[in-house]
Amino acid sequence: MQFKHTALIAALFATAGSALAADQVVIGLITKTETNPFFVKMKEGATEAAKAKGAKLLSGAGKADGDNAGQVTAMENMIAAGAKTILITPSDAKAIIPAIKKAREKGVLVIALDSPTDPADATDALFATDNYKAGVLIGQYAKAAMAGKPAKIATLDLFPGHPVGAQRHNGFLQGFGLQSYDAKNNELAKPAEVVCMADSFGDRAKGQTAMENCLQKNPDINLVYTINEPAAAGAFNALQKAGKEKGVTIVSVDGGCDGVKDVAAGKIAATSQQYPLKMASMGVEAGIEYAKTGKKPSGYTDTGVTLIAKNPIAGVDSKDTKTGLDLCWGKK
Repeated sequence: MQFKHTALIAALFATAGSALAADQVVIGLITKTETNPFFVKMKEGATEAAKAKGAKLLSGAGKADGDNAGQVTAMENMIAAGAKTILITPSDAKAIIPAIKKAREKGVLVIALDSPTDPADATDALFATDNYKAGVLIGQYAKAAMAGKPAKIATLDLFPGHPVGAQRHNGFLQGFGLQSYDAKNNELAKPAEVVCMADSFGDRAKGQTAMENCLQKNPDINLVYTINEPAAAGAFNALQKAGKEKGVTIVSVDGGCDGVKDVAAGKIAATSQQYPLKMASMGVEAGIEYAKTGKKPSGYTDTGVTLIAKNPIAGVDSKDTKTGLDLCWGKK
């Protein structure tokens, strides 16, 4: 929830006050949205870890991906309610920095999960997938799957300037062997083989609209990169409506349970699986350690990525969809 209403804020303060009286560690988790399954799993991991360690977890989110104001409001309310650690997946990598700076000046530990700020050292630490590597893995798979056929690529991206979107996009192109940027560049490369680029905001409906628009521009698209699996599902719907789903390869990133099922069903050829439950659990544990000892984590911690594909291709290391379902988003 977003802590905007007076009654909710009052209740939050009362709850946090009783927790602090009992020396209970209070940790805040702020995700980009409440509805994206990736962040639902992240919240689940944080909730389980907090409960196991006897900590109090406060949660909040923006209304949609890109809602910086909502995240700032949640952060301010959580700090006022006694949170000494804030775990955040920044919606706007630059706009969130002043709020993070204020929090750190008050002695609050701020850890970015999944998405770095820009610059990355604006937070104390980052627990995340190597998003560039995730892109490289699906790029390598796509290259092999195309088997020498000339590629006409559509990229359904996040939105301009976001580090995660740029790293996955540019990593994909790098893995495919096309002209690209390195992991530090937040611009989106566009070699000649990319015939359409569109923003999906990681959303299924927006992904479908983006794919429909791309098909209008270039009906011969035969390879689609998507920022995540909801966008991939939207792309598949658009292709199916156009009667083109069998002639187009879709690759993506996330590795959620529904996404892996789409790989098994042949809707997505391959996806790079990441582990949000692990990110959140590590964040909660770091927050508890900070509360007890004052020790802060620092720098970047890679939480892992695995290529999941229905059909393995020689020379490309991947795991099958059964393994993907066994591991989806950190589920054990």
